[in-house]
Amino acid sequence: MSPSVSGRTHLLGTDSVHTVWSRDLAPALRAASGDTITFQTLDASYGAVARQVAAGSLVCPEALRESVLRSVSPEQPATAGVRGHPLTGPVFVEDALPGDTVQIELLGIEVAPWGWNACRPGGIGLLDDEVPEAHTQFWDLSDGHSADFLGMAQIPLAPFPGIVGVAPAEAGLHRTAPPRQVGGNMDIRQLTVGSTLYLPVEVEGALLSLGDVHAAQGDGEVSSTGIETDARVTLRVQVLKDRPIRTPHLRTGPEPTDLWSAGAYMTTGHAPDLREAARTALRELVAHLQREYGLTYVQAYVLCSACADLRISQIVDAPHFTVSALFPERIFQR
Repeated sequence: MSPSVSGRTHLLGTDSVHTVWSRDLAPALRAASGDTITFQTLDASYGAVARQVAAGSLVCPEALRESVLRSVSPEQPATAGVRGHPLTGPVFVEDALPGDTVQIELLGIEVAPWGWNACRPGGIGLLDDEVPEAHTQFWDLSDGHSADFLGMAQIPLAPFPGIVGVAPAEAGLHRTAPPRQVGGNMDIRQLTVGSTLYLPVEVEGALLSLGDVHAAQGDGEVSSTGIETDARVTLRVQVLKDRPIRTPHLRTGPEPTDLWSAGAYMTTGHAPDLREAARTALRELVAHLQREYGLTYVQAYVLCSACADLRISQIVDAPHFTVSALFPERIFQR
């Protein structure tokens, strides 16, 4: 159980955005153990998707155009010229010292009325080497409960910050893309409201930052994007002196929505390499969605990234590992 705490409240806006991890970043805020902080965050593109719509280089559904244009923000320079995810912070947590643990309780997440996800040839997604063309999918999040997909499916919202972390002890500038032992770009969809994250502290004050909020995502984030969106994330921080850890730990609740209440359609992959097994399972699931629902390749692919789960079904039956791709049958209204 978390200790009973009370403290001050803080608001940290998008004027406190940085694009690298570093122990040398100046704190944007100082907070005490027990304080509550609301972080305003930008989407993973640093607002580029909205700016492209405003410039006419990217077309969005007309029903979302006003919301997209309202969210346009000016392009800002990357920290020290290193482009990465826009992270709000860092927060210096008083009394946090190397060897301590920072406990982070997720109290609330509010997402913008729209979001996006995408795929492109040559990207980092699991099947991006097979993608025929770049595709950006826009999502209507305005009802606060679900994301509409082409008027044929509804994905319940379960927002979470894809990135939560503290500064590593190693000197220098560190890119935001790889997750680390101090957290970062973990993309753990179970980190929703009501859950608690524990991070090992490596530098004085921890230097906590977060960003990259997803309105929904499947385990695996297979096209490299969940449903990306601007957001407001409210959390409570607590310094734990008697719980040393070496990597991030989480305490989560049950599934945050009834997404899986109607069961799943599963495809499988088997290979001596986990990534190849995952690629096979996902490739089969994309083909199933194309046949069953008339989707294009890129539509099926980004839909899987938003709601399909990859699971390691077995890792002991050498020489092949088994990865399963699970698709929630509930989302289609037929």
